[in-house]
Amino acid sequence: MGKAKPAAAPSAKGPLEILQEYGCGSVPFSGANDALYERRLVFDHVIEPATATPREQFEALSAAVRDVLAQRWVETSRRHDTANPKQVYYLSMEFLIGRSLANNVANLLLSPLGAWFEKSKGVSLARLIEEEPDAGLGNGGLGRLAACCIDSLATLDVPAVGYGLRYDFGIFRQELRDGNQVEQPDPWLTEPDPWEVARPGEQVTVPVGCTFEVRHGDVRVKHAQPMNILGVPYDRPVVGYGGRTINTLRLWRAASPNVFDFGEFSGGDFFGAVGDRVLAESVTRVLYPDDSTARGRSLRFLQEYFLVRCSLDDIVKRFRRRGNDWAALPDKVAIQLNDTHPAMAVPELLRILLDEAGLGWDQAWDLTVRTLAYTNHTLLPEALEKWPVELFEALLPRHLELVYEINRRFLGDVAAKHPGDEGRLARVSLIEEGGARKVRMANLAIVGTHSTNGVAAIHSELLRTATVPDFAEVFPERFNNKTNGVTPRRWLLLANPDLAALLTDAVGPEWVTNLAHLRKADGLADDPAFRAKFLVAKRAAKLRFVDWLKATAGIAVDPDTLFDVQIKRIHEYKRQLLNAIQVVVWYNRLRANPSLAVPPRTVLFAGKAAPAYHLAKVIIKLVAAIGKVVNADPATRGKLRVEFLPNYSCTLAEHLIPAADLSEQISTAGYEASGTSNMKFMMNGALTVGTRDGANIEIAEEAGQENVFMFGLTADQVLGGRGWYNPQWHYENEPETRAALNLIFDNHFCPDEPGAFEAIRETLLGKGDYYMHLADLTEYVETQRGVMALYADRDAWAKKAVHNVARSGKFSSDRTIFEYCRDVWRAGPCRPA
Repeated sequence: MGKAKPAAAPSAKGPLEILQEYGCGSVPFSGANDALYERRLVFDHVIEPATATPREQFEALSAAVRDVLAQRWVETSRRHDTANPKQVYYLSMEFLIGRSLANNVANLLLSPLGAWFEKSKGVSLARLIEEEPDAGLGNGGLGRLAACCIDSLATLDVPAVGYGLRYDFGIFRQELRDGNQVEQPDPWLTEPDPWEVARPGEQVTVPVGCTFEVRHGDVRVKHAQPMNILGVPYDRPVVGYGGRTINTLRLWRAASPNVFDFGEFSGGDFFGAVGDRVLAESVTRVLYPDDSTARGRSLRFLQEYFLVRCSLDDIVKRFRRRGNDWAALPDKVAIQLNDTHPAMAVPELLRILLDEAGLGWDQAWDLTVRTLAYTNHTLLPEALEKWPVELFEALLPRHLELVYEINRRFLGDVAAKHPGDEGRLARVSLIEEGGARKVRMANLAIVGTHSTNGVAAIHSELLRTATVPDFAEVFPERFNNKTNGVTPRRWLLLANPDLAALLTDAVGPEWVTNLAHLRKADGLADDPAFRAKFLVAKRAAKLRFVDWLKATAGIAVDPDTLFDVQIKRIHEYKRQLLNAIQVVVWYNRLRANPSLAVPPRTVLFAGKAAPAYHLAKVIIKLVAAIGKVVNADPATRGKLRVEFLPNYSCTLAEHLIPAADLSEQISTAGYEASGTSNMKFMMNGALTVGTRDGANIEIAEEAGQENVFMFGLTADQVLGGRGWYNPQWHYENEPETRAALNLIFDNHFCPDEPGAFEAIRETLLGKGDYYMHLADLTEYVETQRGVMALYADRDAWAKKAVHNVARSGKFSSDRTIFEYCRDVWRAGPCRPA
């Protein structure tokens, strides 16, 4: 690995100490900075400042903040070039960064800005923040983890660059029409983004092994006719807390070198004149193109290669610009592959070292493996990407040659250790034979890197023992665990100001950069006065959310009810369906006994279904339909309310998570890699109701089993029950289960659309209920009874909630990144002198 500075540990210093030591946060927003803001309105928008619209005010203020951080951004780059430390490069197809203005203000310690702006300009900073759209760069936990990681890297002063794609459109904007998900474009870049800096002078040429033509509206591949796509970088600042280090998130936009063919245009082929440009720009047009078609899969393949080619070209240029010899690559560069999406980095880095650096195979392969590391995020077979060999043949023939050679050498080594074991060779091969041959990208990532980690203890264990046991036997030293974490700056300090202030008063400000300091508050769970203050902070968060939800979505909910929340991508294994069925069970109980003593409960769902995932869309429709009926029924009005909140986003989560009382983490055991919303809920004082899956297990260990609500089968029981599990038994022998399902199947929730939920009947009873909803339902309902009994005693509830907050220190992304630095990257901080 080479020598490195000591790993960057989470800082025990608070913001005031950081300010005193580095003098980085004491920029007053008055005088010169007032002029910055006014100047931006005049010179950027050519308007009188007094006539500025809220959007123009947002852009001017953001640009003024960027002006404040610009010199530090430049200084950080200069420092890294001069010191030539080992640098971390984080490759991810997603960065779910949310909005930037409030986060950058908070991390720059410019909190007086809000008061100054409101007093000086008569404009609420909170109002202007609403003018900024969520960046359309990510969808779920994978992208949010990446965003938290780069925040922590900057906060820990670790030299790092994040690499992703600059999508013109996010995944989609979700609307609900009659309960049906409708996908609309997410044009987040319609207005100028004040945070990005275009770098056209640093563009990268990306060669592709074929070209395309459009005839009669159809796109056709022209083999053996190479074409080039340009990768244009756009840089965004990643502000570490305290402003000492400002790293870079570099996003690539695809463009064509042939912008306009005058000959074709003059000949009347108006589309052909710009066809290359249209096709090239389609590479970064949208996040996650629908991969249910061959064309969608081809575009996704091209996106992944485009990210890798541009990023590695840039990484190598930085490495060589600093005067490094090729042999020093693993000592100066650590490249982290965030899931299998960037796995083409293995043959691409090998190609650079062989074809451009002129190294021999053995040295090039050794450098490749020691430079690259791989994070696995899933145990689902369909998420372990496999790309058709024919795509490689058409687009990346040289990379396919290298994959074949890597595979030949690797299989030779395996065969030498296990002669005659053809089954083992077939399992570990990088090529899946039979039918259409495919390249197994997860296998490639494991073979071509020095580290493979899961993202929770149980996930890493299952990955090693169940998903890829043959590889764990070949490379036991490469497998490790790095439990996910989330940044406490965005998810507590910024999202929950009342609780953050209460904690700072109780334990000091050090928790912001070392979340373990919250443990000092654990004893305060026994203090009635502190519990009362905690409940006041929780209600303040609920009121903020209620007001925001009414203003943005027109949905009114009661803050004095138990907020029971499940916010996740819609998928069968995440079991929003299980949650919906238990709601129906309680609906039946309340209809049968309107005087049933339960605290009023508001059940909130949010999440997007992939456009081609039919059953997930049916589940959304079911939740919306249940809400429509339950909310209107006199027997349940005021006692049970159900809402599906449209267009789940980082911003929605920032408002909802601090307001939540109960965190639903109910995936089928053995299927959720980790989760990160569970950590955000915990540090904001929600109690977890969950299965023994992902990071739930570690949350229960940290919080104490008595302070969470665990239920359901274990991962071993799920695996062991595959041969005998019969959902029909539960339907026939559990009266409440049968009654709830019959309401769903007999059109009680869809009287005007009979049969709308037939797909759910088929999934649960016809196809065997693969994710074992009915196996866990009865215990889940009983667990919910315990939840409501506890919530009726608000003081007792508050005590458990305080324990959860105080014991959430493990789940900071600062801890996660510290462990990556120490165990995987061997990288350390590079702080200002």
